[in-house]
Amino acid sequence: MPLRTVHALMQIGAANLSVGRLWEGHVNALRLIHLYGNTAQASHAKELTRQGGLLGVWGADGQKPATISGGALQGEKVFASGLGTVTHALISVNSGPKVQLALIDVTDPQRGDASQWDMLGMQATASGKFDLSGIAVTKENLIGVPGDYLREPHFVGGVWRIAALQAGAAAGLIDAAATALRDMDRLEADAQLARLMQVLMRVWAGMALAERAALASLDNAPEETIVSTSIAARIYTEEVALEAIKAVEQSLGLRHFAAASETGRMARDLSVYLRQAARDAFLQRAARHALSSEETIWGVFK
Repeated sequence: MPLRTVHALMQIGAANLSVGRLWEGHVNALRLIHLYGNTAQASHAKELTRQGGLLGVWGADGQKPATISGGALQGEKVFASGLGTVTHALISVNSGPKVQLALIDVTDPQRGDASQWDMLGMQATASGKFDLSGIAVTKENLIGVPGDYLREPHFVGGVWRIAALQAGAAAGLIDAAATALRDMDRLEADAQLARLMQVLMRVWAGMALAERAALASLDNAPEETIVSTSIAARIYTEEVALEAIKAVEQSLGLRHFAAASETGRMARDLSVYLRQAARDAFLQRAARHALSSEETIWGVFK
């Protein structure tokens, strides 16, 4: 299952990163409900998808953090992807180590505000602010117990899904650039071939690392090894994707920056998607684990 998921994410990311972002959220929501919800909640989630529902995971709080008071939600979520498309969101309530997950209906169009998304990329995700105030919450809405959302190796240890999307999107961008260059009879230049191929080889390496991170949990590896491998995959594919963006800009020149440029849109989407919080802290966490042993070279297959 992880290998099928990582390959699907790469393929969708290569075709359309915004669609990939929404599909990854759907997959993650179903996974979290399966991990921490009860049988009835898991069945309910499956039934929602059978009826055409799309799930998401909305974790970022706005100026008014999400809380529960008097049996109802208060606060708001920002960077909520899929406004008007996502039917049910798995939201985080009460920030901190005891954060609680809750699955709620988010189909009320009056609560969503996509105008709050002022980023240059990922416009097609219809992301923005969602007002939670007054939405009733019962125990049936609550998924798991406080703190489950942050449990490893399923929290940071799951960012291999983002790595897969990043690698796929980088490959898709290079493919789109190659198509544009062929149409202009400019691809056969040695400099063009070398520039794009050197980056594409690194994209392939990123894909392999994302696959390795996805499969780590199936190998009964220690929890921190799973987490560190996932971190490594995300950071490496970020770096490779930035190289891909630069290479495409150099290969296509000014055409890439035209308002109607497809490669320009893809690069803007990828640039926005690559940004992550606490990047340096994650890198240090992976490094401490990978480099702390005096007994073995970490990561070498036995």
